[in-house]
Amino acid sequence: MSACVPTRNDHSSRSSRPSPASGFKRPHSPPPSPRRGRFRVSGADLSASITVFLIAVPMSLGLAVAMDAPLAAGLVSAAIGGIVAGLLGGTPLQVSGPSAGLTVVTAELIQIYGWRTTCAITIGAGLLQILLGSLRAARSALAVSPAIVHGTLAGIGVAIALAQMHIVLGGSPQSTALDNALSLPARLQHFSPAAPLIGALTIALLMVWPRLPGRVGKALGRIPAALAAVVAATAVAAVATPGIARVDLPSWRSHALPELPQGPVAALAAAVFTVMLVASLESLLAAVSVDKLAADRAATPPKDGSTPSPPVKRSDLDRELRAQGVANTLSGLAGGLAVSGGAVRSSANVRAGAQTRAATVLHGVWVLLAAVLLVTALEWIPLAALAALVMVVGIQMVNFAHIRKVHRHREFLVYGATISGVLLAGVLEGVAIGIVVAVAVALHRLARTRITVTERDGRYLVTARGQLTFLAVPRLSRMLGRLPHGVDAVVELDGFFMDHAAYETIQDWYAAQTAMGGRIEFTGRSGGRIAEPASAAHSCCRPWTPWRNHHCHDRVQDAAPTTADPAAPAPAKTVPLTVAASTGDRPGAHRLLSGLSSFQRTTAPLVREELNRLATEGQRPSQLFLTCADSRLVTSMITASGPGDLFTVRNVGNLVPPPGTGDEAGTDDSVAAAIEYAVDVLEVESITVCGHSGCGAMQALLGAAPETPRTPLWRWLRHGLPSLERMRSRHHSWARIAGRLPTDAMEQLCLTNVVQQLEHLRAHESVARRLAAGTLQLHGMYFHVGEAQAYLLTEGASSGTGPDEVFARVAPGAVWSAADGAESLLPASDTVVGA
Repeated sequence: MSACVPTRNDHSSRSSRPSPASGFKRPHSPPPSPRRGRFRVSGADLSASITVFLIAVPMSLGLAVAMDAPLAAGLVSAAIGGIVAGLLGGTPLQVSGPSAGLTVVTAELIQIYGWRTTCAITIGAGLLQILLGSLRAARSALAVSPAIVHGTLAGIGVAIALAQMHIVLGGSPQSTALDNALSLPARLQHFSPAAPLIGALTIALLMVWPRLPGRVGKALGRIPAALAAVVAATAVAAVATPGIARVDLPSWRSHALPELPQGPVAALAAAVFTVMLVASLESLLAAVSVDKLAADRAATPPKDGSTPSPPVKRSDLDRELRAQGVANTLSGLAGGLAVSGGAVRSSANVRAGAQTRAATVLHGVWVLLAAVLLVTALEWIPLAALAALVMVVGIQMVNFAHIRKVHRHREFLVYGATISGVLLAGVLEGVAIGIVVAVAVALHRLARTRITVTERDGRYLVTARGQLTFLAVPRLSRMLGRLPHGVDAVVELDGFFMDHAAYETIQDWYAAQTAMGGRIEFTGRSGGRIAEPASAAHSCCRPWTPWRNHHCHDRVQDAAPTTADPAAPAPAKTVPLTVAASTGDRPGAHRLLSGLSSFQRTTAPLVREELNRLATEGQRPSQLFLTCADSRLVTSMITASGPGDLFTVRNVGNLVPPPGTGDEAGTDDSVAAAIEYAVDVLEVESITVCGHSGCGAMQALLGAAPETPRTPLWRWLRHGLPSLERMRSRHHSWARIAGRLPTDAMEQLCLTNVVQQLEHLRAHESVARRLAAGTLQLHGMYFHVGEAQAYLLTEGASSGTGPDEVFARVAPGAVWSAADGAESLLPASDTVVGA
């Protein structure tokens, strides 16, 4: 077994796995995967598809109006997005349709190239998405700074809202967001009241509908707010303003299809890339959001007591990107708008209870039927209502939660620059501006290093805040050069990166100072020494490093200054989390969190695969290890064992109550239960009773007075009285360590207690039965804490057949050998065991 990552080399020595055909299933094993079958539709999927359909129809028409595209194109893209992307996509619950993020881009393309060439550009963008999905580039697309991505979508949302404001006021939008903003005051001075009133009614219902109180509000809340707002606005407009501008769906016979693009190749290529970029980012971000919504839904039990939603498989983003490409290609060929996954439609689908991709596909079917059968009803919808609906969608794209997040991470400058670039120059230009600003901010942070020198009582403190790169070397050299020769100094490095130039500067200064008798200590921000002991320099068990030094921070103020090597690696002691306020500043809480963080960072990645195997197969430990609860005993470290190797029982004094004592008042059967479970259920091969030096329980037994109060601790320690009697008896030889007598009565009792508890162990019925069958072995062990030395009770004493109670020292290279059918230590004498 490796010292770094414990693994189990022989999986067949204990028991074999049952075959799948046997029908045996381990407890807590994952449920069997459902068999692939034909396309099935559940009631939940049918209900969710209708809900999403009622949102998608007005949304698709509104986006077509916002882009100044044929209104039928919005329905075509909604149908194709729902059916094609729903069937092929890697996110089963994501609903695709006309892209809100491409509203500004598509409107500009239509103005420059016309509608038919725009359809060809959509085809090119779809083919590029298929290529990138095949190259598995989806995850790379999300590697862009979140501030740039959210800033791009927010800028598009602001541009949408500005453009739709003109339609709500009864006019027409301008070509750019800046022109829309500048012409808005003039539009507010000259408008007819009909369109603004219908738009205001639509916006009010969109805001109020989800917040209606009481049972009536709960019942009405099942109707999508978008549908309720558009239907109410349509009804009011039909009665109050019959002459208002409405939806005009042309005959399908006159539906325009794509043509070969005409124009500069570079401009067309930039247009294809822009459509692909925005549509892909919007789809992938929506897919990630759908995953989170589905996971939250599966983790939350239904309030009505119904069956909880089954977990949904995590998105395959590359498959989703390919499906979006296929949908865009077909939508462009059919004369539809560009398609992307939509957060509004997708979140409604999840919240409506959709279980599979059937809900997404059915929504597309309903949209297709509506485009053919409900043309007359759709033409009653006023354009102002659709514009108000899209304007609200645009405003919602400016997510205040994202703003708070980027501000907390000090990336608001990147976010603001991206929004400004999108509004003033365009989407692609805005993304480029955001990337440039993000790189500039990163370089500024990398180059910004604060170096200070303070002196107190003849000892200097050099503090370097930030990253140490070649840009900081001149300032670093200047500050270090001011210190006198042979100085006593502490260098505090508060950063996570040091390049070669900075390292050589510090190393040269350190060598010069130590050569002149200086004492230099390097620490991190928390005060812990960075250098490690030389004995650990080549240790492969890196996960133990933070554990070994975990008290250094507590003692650094009292420790004498020591020389440290700056080249030594720093133990990872930074805690990236904050202890809850309820814990205050207690060091215990900080140490717990620090240890957990260190485990997750260094050890968890190494043992995760092994723990996953154990979680699937169940535990099969080879031995029961019964020892004291003393905090100085780390059983896995002493035995070089890993997860799944030891079934450990710890108590005060490593005591094994004899059978039957659990029926007495004030006692319990916890140890006996653990023994029975380990022997009969887990079928361990051996049991080890381990004592140790300086045991507080043995010290209490030695110093107990007759009038000692019968507290819970003393009632437990009475199980150690037989050990005390054995030590004082003349009928038993003294337990001792090979080659020497015990140093005092304390060590004598600790050794004797191990032998006595083995006798108690043999009295347990399950242990006696296995011993008689020859399928169980007992071992006695003593660990000297101060020496970090283990001793094993010789085989004869462990089995109860030998006259001597001798603990042999275990040295590096110690081996076991089989002799006369029993395992024994070599050499089985009073000499040191091992090479």
